[in-house]
Amino acid sequence: MNSKLLNLIDFFKKQSVLVIGDIMIDKFVWGKVKRISPEAPVPVVEVTKETQVLGGAANVANNIIALGAKAYMVSTIGNDLNGKVLIELFKEKKINSDYLVYDEKRPTIVKTRIIAVSQQLVRVDKEVKGQLKRCTENKLISSIESLIPKVDAVIISDYGKGVVCQKVLKKAIALARKYKIPVTVDPKVEHFKKYKKITTMTPNEKEAIEGMNAKNIETDFEVANLGKRILKTLNSESIVITRGEKGMTLIESNNKITNIPTRAKEVYDVTGAGDTVISTMTLALGAKADLLTAAEIANFAAGIVVAKLGTATTTPEELKNVIGKFYK
Repeated sequence: MNSKLLNLIDFFKKQSVLVIGDIMIDKFVWGKVKRISPEAPVPVVEVTKETQVLGGAANVANNIIALGAKAYMVSTIGNDLNGKVLIELFKEKKINSDYLVYDEKRPTIVKTRIIAVSQQLVRVDKEVKGQLKRCTENKLISSIESLIPKVDAVIISDYGKGVVCQKVLKKAIALARKYKIPVTVDPKVEHFKKYKKITTMTPNEKEAIEGMNAKNIETDFEVANLGKRILKTLNSESIVITRGEKGMTLIESNNKITNIPTRAKEVYDVTGAGDTVISTMTLALGAKADLLTAAEIANFAAGIVVAKLGTATTTPEELKNVIGKFYK
């Protein structure tokens, strides 16, 4: 397994992945609190710094780049100042942004978190959700049609803001199947039963339970049965349910079930771990790995990023180092 996983990582740099989904800026306002406002019983934050990073599906593309592969992004963006900031962030990370669609009616999504004394005090979301204009949908589909023949895999990263509408979803899955490339999904609970005939999806346990309106799911057996129900509903090849300190459970369409224990030594922050899981697993599938091998390598990648603070990524070198040590 050691050499198999290590050799697989070397194939990442040869991969190109299309990421479809809602993109945004994650903005952080850092400061200190020394007093309460005289205007209302709220803290006054004295700002010391501001940072901005890629958020939503854009962070999935960032993970793909960090793992040495090429990423194409299909999404919408506002024709505004934040849109220009987002494009600059894409350039910095070397993510292809040529296929983004400008939408005059929807501002670029920004999630602003105000943090003081190591605590998040408030989050402010600037966004317009809901149905896209038909012309915007058609432009997204045109971008997908242009890109799928050029890529080795497709990731659908759904944050429920409108990009992953039924029309876009069906076209992306149909084209991926036509070109015989894997299509993976990071799901939104509200759309859970729409991701039909995909290669795999990677919900966490809570998302899997809520997506199927299930109850009393606790044991490995119950999680496995839930996974079987999901596969039957979606008519898909597999599902990977991530389970925190319990690792992950892979359920395949042939009823093969594998519980993979976590490889995390320390857990500081789970932010963005789901993006790392789906990115690593998709790259492995694009490199023709079997589902179990792809899930194994994704599990190692998740173990690396949860040991880092903030929205983190991992690199091929880090992956090789951790896997090499594990199988010593």
